[in-house]
Amino acid sequence: MPAAADGRPEPDDMSASLDDIIANFELLDEWDDRYRYLIELGRDLAPLPEQAHNDVNKVRGCASQVWLEMSREGGPGPESVLHFRGDSDAHIVRGLVALALAIYSGRRAQEIVATDAFAIYERLGLAAHLTPQRSNGVRAMIDRIRTDARTAMAA
Repeated sequence: MPAAADGRPEPDDMSASLDDIIANFELLDEWDDRYRYLIELGRDLAPLPEQAHNDVNKVRGCASQVWLEMSREGGPGPESVLHFRGDSDAHIVRGLVALALAIYSGRRAQEIVATDAFAIYERLGLAAHLTPQRSNGVRAMIDRIRTDARTAMAA
């Protein structure tokens, strides 16, 4: 697995691409199969180091524990590229984290702010099949990522 200058694995090499995820969801007719696929995405997510399971990275508003770590490539501003790594203590939520990373990680800050992840979740049918608690957690995770992007643009 390729490593960044600081020795960490490159985040974008660890997860399935968004196009692959969408294509695989469209092949699965049954929701049990889609849930299993979501769990599989979470299993394939590279582990977040234990030291990254900290209060700074913790996403508020999730019923399960979720951590998101962000790193920035390039200087501040809308063209900076943001990389995210994440983890959760719940299998399905870990899959939702993997999906969020596929949507946002490795993109420019201005793209992240402009991307409507909820439309993607809707397209995949997830919005209608997640419990209200999980939906709130997804919203908190996406809000956190977009807030990080707005902060990177302003810094």
